[in-house]
Amino acid sequence: MTTNENSNETYAPAPEQRFSMPDQAPEWYRAMIDLDRVSRGSVDPVLGELVRTRASQINGCAFCLDMHTVDARKNGEQEHRLHTLAAWRETPYFTVKERAALALTEAVTLVTTGHVPDEVYQEAAKHFEPQELAHLIAIIITINAWNRIAITTRLSPAPKRG
Repeated sequence: MTTNENSNETYAPAPEQRFSMPDQAPEWYRAMIDLDRVSRGSVDPVLGELVRTRASQINGCAFCLDMHTVDARKNGEQEHRLHTLAAWRETPYFTVKERAALALTEAVTLVTTGHVPDEVYQEAAKHFEPQELAHLIAIIITINAWNRIAITTRLSPAPKRG
């Protein structure tokens, strides 16, 4: 159990990590890090973090949600947009281009429920140059892989202090 120093509340412990992927498959893990680095390409960093966060919400990956919301804030993302990202269709906070990227993120992440519909792909293709679209898709695929690694190995976010 962990105790919050400010309120003396006790929190449940994080699930025990099953194993460390970097320790057990170091070459493969380094290749994943390289894949992540090159996937970014020309995609705006704020948009990249929105995409990573949305995929992580869908997949229920606490580790990646923690990491990418922190990174989004560091890149200048606004709190109200992060708070409403799961309901992005219901808000006026996201641009048409961001909406196209988020729709594509959902379609690729939930590929077993309808594949990637032509209208979703075509809307994204209207807002992104081919190279940028390729990198956007690469980011979506890569974050889905990271989510599966973190969930399978039970990687948890570090406890927050203060």
